[in-house]
Amino acid sequence: MHAVAHPHARPDLYRPGVGAVLVSTWRVGTPERQRAAVEAVRRAWEGREWPDPGLLSYSVYAGADGDTLLHYSQWTGEEVYEHFVRTHRDGRNAEIDAAVPGIERVVLHRYAPPRPAGATGPDALPGAVSVVESEGEGEPESVGGIGAHVHRSADGARVLVLTEWEDVPPAGPAGTRWYTPALSLDAGV
Repeated sequence: MHAVAHPHARPDLYRPGVGAVLVSTWRVGTPERQRAAVEAVRRAWEGREWPDPGLLSYSVYAGADGDTLLHYSQWTGEEVYEHFVRTHRDGRNAEIDAAVPGIERVVLHRYAPPRPAGATGPDALPGAVSVVESEGEGEPESVGGIGAHVHRSADGARVLVLTEWEDVPPAGPAGTRWYTPALSLDAGV
């Protein structure tokens, strides 16, 4: 089965079976390269078989800064991701890098599935998301929006709050990075 692309969509953050959430950031440099990278991701994934039923979804958000992409993937467990890295990732990344040379893969963090910190539902589709990360026991501020989702690393040392908004507001909490949903992929089952 091939990947099914859903442009400008987001994953079901509370889908059953998620055991691990991986969040990574890429720097691409410009809005044009950002759009090209999203398209290259779509082509690389649609052109291949879905790598493993343990990968439940893979989504990309475009940074409002015109430079970054936030990647959000849901897995049944970290061991499935590690198998994907060993067997499928290099070919996809090579195709993406050929289309958009010089992508900087900045960081990858692993989280447990999120818990809600505000009202949300499958019908509350965002036009934007804010991301605030922190290290330590505290939790970053998640003010406003149509729903907030708290992700905590397995060791409890890192917290990510992804807050969904109807649109990017004129101001938000300090340290907030803003994104818009660009692409969500799944196995189409």
